[in-house]
Order: sequence, then structure tokens, then C-alpha cells
Amino acid sequence: MALVHCDFYAETLGMSTSMTVILPQRTASQIGMAGTAPAGAPPTLYLLHGLSDDHTIWLRRTSIERYVAPLGLAVVMPRVDRSFYADEEHGHRYWTFLSEELPEVCRSFFRLSDQPADTFVAGLSMGGYGAFKWALRHPERFAAAASLSGALDVASRSPDSDRPLDARVWHTVFGDRPVAGSPDDVLHLLDAAAGRRAPLPRLYVTCGTEDFLYDDNVRFVEAARERDVPVTVRFGPGGHDWAYWDTWIQDVLAWLPLPPARPAG
Repeated sequence: MALVHCDFYAETLGMSTSMTVILPQRTASQIGMAGTAPAGAPPTLYLLHGLSDDHTIWLRRTSIERYVAPLGLAVVMPRVDRSFYADEEHGHRYWTFLSEELPEVCRSFFRLSDQPADTFVAGLSMGGYGAFKWALRHPERFAAAASLSGALDVASRSPDSDRPLDARVWHTVFGDRPVAGSPDDVLHLLDAAAGRRAPLPRLYVTCGTEDFLYDDNVRFVEAARERDVPVTVRFGPGGHDWAYWDTWIQDVLAWLPLPPARPAG
């Protein structure tokens, strides 16, 4: 594998930002880890971080580099701060950065497949929300999307609710604009996507039963099933922590509809 820490300028943000990228490499003599890569441009997983983290966190808290080495999969981990992957009301255009500029920048820097069948998105907590928001707003771009302990009912966490998000974060991201029924409401996006009857990416939801976001995830799964939207569900014991996410990202990787990788030799 090649590991790239990339600092670059983002036009949509009007400032420099960073991403961590794992690129597949065929290796024949590396001790302790097999490396594979496709013959052409590799498939890509956009892997999104949570509210308190950044683009380095998946690499620091899990063995994601080792997990993807035999898969021939590139992994792009961008930094979006505490934006909820939205165009912030009082901040930066992180949704536009994520959904428009980032893929173009990545494909200009690195040899990555531009085919929807080779493109996936996943994330944890705020990143699970971001993954589903991206996949449901642009289903034609992805083959699969996964949420690990996702914040899948953000609209119910307004400052005047009985389980509010940090008021400062809410004000910066959403201001006074309504979230329920908007493009920032994943449950609304699910309803709209089901109504179009267009093909959707494969969806995967996992959350621990002791997680404070468990009820949000149950609500999403129930809404998907009511609308006949297929979703793979993995509920079981666990909290909102890296022990859970390190375990279940491996299941996500096994679930992805990846093309066969070419081994070394």
C-alpha cells in the first residue's frame, strides 16, 4: 500500500485543507501483509470521519490500511471539521467540497476509477450521516454506502428538541433554516429516493444497541423497509466507540461489491 498525506487548496472552501489517501499496491515480498491492485484504475471508498475527528482518525484508531491491502481498494479520507457535510450557514461550503470538488481533485491527483460501480462511501457517526446524504442525493454515483453508528435523524436534534445537538454546532451549520424535509434530512432523502423508484446504491447500517444513536438507526431502518428500500442491517451489542467501529469496518469491507483484485506475482 501507498499512504499519502495530502495538503491541497480547495476552491469551494477558499482555503487549504487535507486528506489522507490509501492507494493499492501489488507486493510480492512484503512481510506480514499481502498487497494487491487491479490492472486498471482502482475502485475507491470515500471514508468519512465523525464530529470530533479529522482525516487522520481512521488510520489512527483502526487498521484500515491493513484491512484494505488485499482488496485492491483505494481509500480517500477527507477533512470536513464539524460541518455535518453541509454547506454551512455561517462557515464553509463543505457539502459542495465533498460532493463536487473532492472527487475531481482526487482523480486529478491519483489514478482512480470514475465508474459508479467502483465507487463507495462509508462513515461513522456524523460521517455515517454524510455517507447516506451523499449516496441518497447522488445515487447514480455509488454502488454502495455504509453507515456505522450514523447520526441518521439530525432533524430531530435541533436546539429546541429534547435531545439537542450542540447549539453552537447547529447554529454554525444550519443557522435558522429548517432541516426537516430539506436536503440535509436523511429520512426525507430516503423518502424522496424511494418515490423516484430509480436504482439506489446498496445500503448498510450497523449500530450498537448501547449507542446513544441506536434509536436513530432503528428509525432509519424502519423507514427504509416501509418504503421497500433494501438495507443490510447489523445491530448488536456495542457502544459509540472505536472498538465497535474497528470491528465493523471489516464487515463493511467484506460486504462491498468489489471487483476481484489481482494478486502479486
